[in-house]
Amino acid sequence: MENSSPALSIAIAMLVLLISLTGFGVYTAFGPPARALDDPWDEHDD
Repeated sequence: MENSSPALSIAIAMLVLLISLTGFGVYTAFGPPARALDDPWDEHDD
């Protein structure tokens, strides 16, 4: 891949970053750290 353009390298780096952030968000929302999250709708009783 010595003839690849810099745009391809930037696109791959951005794709890896996007997938990493998505994975971290899913882990935070549904993994073990989710037990510390509070649901504001459950706390507010009318």
